[in-house]
Amino acid sequence: MQVKVANKAGFCYGVKRAIDLALTQAKKDDGPVYTLGPLIHNPQVVQDLAQRGIQEINSLDHVQTGTVIIRSHGVGPDILKKAAEKNLKVLDATCPFVAKAQKYAREMAEEGLPVFILGDPGHPEVQGILGWTNGKGIVVESADEISRVEHPKVGVVAQTTQPLANYQRLVEALQEQGVQVDARNTICHATGERQRAALELAQEVDVVVVVGGKTSANTKKLAKLCEETGTPTYHIESAEELQQEWFRDCRKAGLTAGASTPDAIIEEVKRRMNELDQMTNGDETMNQAMEVKSPRTGELVKGVVVQVSNDEVLVDIGAKSEGVIPRKELAFYGVDNPQEIVKLGDEIECVVIKAEDNEGKILLSKVRADAEKAWDNLEQAMENGTIIKGTVREVVKGGLLVDVGVRAFMPASLVERGYVEDLSQYLNQEVEVKIIEMSKPRKKVVVSRKVVLEEESARKREELLTTLQEGQVVKGIVRRLTNFGAFVDLGGLDGLLHISEMSWHRINHPQEVVKVGDELEVAVLKVDRENEKISLGLKQVLPNPWDTVEEKYPVGSIFPAKVVRLAPFGAFVQLEPGIEGLVHISHLANHHVEKPEDVVKEGEEVKVKVLSIDKAEKRIRLSIREANKEERSREASAIKQEEPAVEPETLPAPEEKITLGDIVGDQLKEIE
Repeated sequence: MQVKVANKAGFCYGVKRAIDLALTQAKKDDGPVYTLGPLIHNPQVVQDLAQRGIQEINSLDHVQTGTVIIRSHGVGPDILKKAAEKNLKVLDATCPFVAKAQKYAREMAEEGLPVFILGDPGHPEVQGILGWTNGKGIVVESADEISRVEHPKVGVVAQTTQPLANYQRLVEALQEQGVQVDARNTICHATGERQRAALELAQEVDVVVVVGGKTSANTKKLAKLCEETGTPTYHIESAEELQQEWFRDCRKAGLTAGASTPDAIIEEVKRRMNELDQMTNGDETMNQAMEVKSPRTGELVKGVVVQVSNDEVLVDIGAKSEGVIPRKELAFYGVDNPQEIVKLGDEIECVVIKAEDNEGKILLSKVRADAEKAWDNLEQAMENGTIIKGTVREVVKGGLLVDVGVRAFMPASLVERGYVEDLSQYLNQEVEVKIIEMSKPRKKVVVSRKVVLEEESARKREELLTTLQEGQVVKGIVRRLTNFGAFVDLGGLDGLLHISEMSWHRINHPQEVVKVGDELEVAVLKVDRENEKISLGLKQVLPNPWDTVEEKYPVGSIFPAKVVRLAPFGAFVQLEPGIEGLVHISHLANHHVEKPEDVVKEGEEVKVKVLSIDKAEKRIRLSIREANKEERSREASAIKQEEPAVEPETLPAPEEKITLGDIVGDQLKEIE
């Protein structure tokens, strides 16, 4: 027996976070530690926490000191107020999705709106959300409980484990009354993914085992979903509850677990299932004789493909002759090559069209069997709001035809989150969609890929906001440029890379540094989780030219530079991008300067001498005057060395007399 574990099973992020916080607090010598109610719906984990000194309480009445951990379900403001009055330390382990629902409920109530809360009225999560509505909350379990709403506008939130379809029906029921609805989807995407994985697992195995607390709402929901597929399903809390007869003659067993089930328990159950299989089926032989069947018209039969030709497929269904599937009965979208649909040895299901035609053949239809099976799955998928997979088969007016077991229509407006000009790019692609409308009698199914993409984006955004930390270096793609910066997609949420954080040197426009489509490594400068805003920096991951400024530009050395801007007191020049220094007006020339623009202009190339460097303050004092003076001195020395020596006897005898004016004339000019 093969044991297959669902690809989404066990601890969710919120539960794991709550346990990690509790264990970390227990290690501190900081007084007693309590959890208000069981931290998670798993008795083994709760017992383990108790052994580590973490006590479960149901009220704060008798607690005088220590730390109280708020479990992932969250609480109302009255509990937090009471803890503050008793000077208790509160460690809030509320799941981020639940906290978001509480925040939305509070905001709506503050606006004066009645707040409809979709969920189980007795569940602690729902009770906590209700507490934040200031008496304006209305808890309903389904849209059927809605009576006439008198208020012109209402708010809607949901328990995080609710199926999306229930939430959508509630919103639609309110809108049908002409009420304006502020609908905020607070359903946890991880819950939907876990339920979808459980459904997919149940449809491909012979037995399903669901592990988790018997009081856990999300685990009970998993078990119910698996049962509804018709697959035998068993809900247990530990490996000791497994029974040998469950797996008799079982070829493949499925294993999934609720959000409160640790990996260790899942592994223990899987190991025990394999042991029971060896005990049950290890020595048994499968020598059952095949009985000859006489199929009936309309019957669903199983068989093995024994021949594939261009026009038909032969299937051994255990009857006196093979069944025949005409090419047109292989798939609804038309088949050019039957081998693209089935291959020799494939086990398939078919519906008997004719038990025996005029030629004695048994006519079968695979497409009808697929459709019957698909309708049941599609109804469950729509009911639970789960994601299904389909293949795009055709571009038609207004959208796409998608094979989801039956023909489904996807409007062009629901293909992407934005406008798509060319729909042909999706042909033959497998896509994930949700059903938004269906009618089996009319054979109508409408699906949306857009809603899946939006939910995925929302989930990634939540994960990013939860896990992103200031100082972290992350990768992103530039999506949009503005005059003040660039918006970088971090994988579900855009962060702002301000122009001042792009480079160590001054730039006039972001396009000087980045362009749309660039993949960058950026530093997280600030995370505003309340307003979902992220500030990013690029220069923080680049070398800072000021780190090596003293080695590259020693004091007393002369370097070429560029005048970048003028000020009344001097000129700022650039030694290299990111390194600018000031030439004071007194150092622009060896004569008095009234205005810097009289001597230099922006963009001019000059030579400067380094006078001093203040690395800490990022300041450099430079001098054009000293650089020119030194340059002239060097030129004079070079000329003197090049002039030939003159013999004394060749000098002409003086013919003019030296006057007093000759001696003091130059000095008088300087005085004037």
